Amino acid sequence: MQVAIVTGASSGIGFATAIKLAEMGMSVVGVGRDTKKLDALKAAINDPTRIETIAVDLTADDAPKRIVEAAVARWNQIDFLVNNAGVGSPKPLHETDDQTLDYFLGIMLRAPFRLARDVLPHMKKGSAIINVTSTFAVVGGMRGGAYSAAKGGLTALTTHIACQYGALGIRSNAVAPGVTLTPMVESRLEDPKFRRINVEMTPHFRLGTVDDLASTIAFLCSPGGSFINGQTIVVDGGWCSTKYLSDYALTSVWTPADGQPAKK
Repeated sequence: MQVAIVTGASSGIGFATAIKLAEMGMSVVGVGRDTKKLDALKAAINDPTRIETIAVDLTADDAPKRIVEAAVARWNQIDFLVNNAGVGSPKPLHETDDQTLDYFLGIMLRAPFRLARDVLPHMKKGSAIINVTSTFAVVGGMRGGAYSAAKGGLTALTTHIACQYGALGIRSNAVAPGVTLTPMVESRLEDPKFRRINVEMTPHFRLGTVDDLASTIAFLCSPGGSFINGQTIVVDGGWCSTKYLSDYALTSVWTPADGQPAKK
């Protein structure tokens, strides 16, 4: 039986990924901060022999040690690490103070770095690390700021791991979600500007779901993904690789930020 560690497993992409990997027959260590939400993950997997959860702040000094020990004590192996935990609502560079910068880098770059470092000694041939990055690590991204910096760093870490440890049979890839339908995103879709940037610029009939991301991560942990290494798989319906505009976007009257009608 294979064993996977999934961070940010208490909700969203991480929750869906943990369930998907369990459905593949893996044992899962679900990592999050909310004990009640982690209990819901246990209930969803519904097999006490294949689920372990640990409530921990990933930025804590002892977090990697506690997570690795939980996996090794329970199953004596680690085959996959999914670094998924993250935070949103960034600000552009000129509005980002040092405290915010450290917070974003701490959760989305330092924590994955440290956890990967502690997991590697327990990984054998056929293991893999999957880092969940973002389309903001592929294209610039308005208001990306510290978020873009952290996710860009995580992309570089992914390729380093792939190069350094690939010959040992340990792969590393990144999965970059576009806007994915979660409760937080669904509420933002009420904002016309948010819809225009995302819905009207995505050449697909829908936005992404957590299952889209979980399925991609699961594929990278499957035999089908066993020769994929050092790559970023973008799951965004074509948003960042095209210059698509919907009929609505092409026929609407757009106004500049100052509120004055746009010049024709």
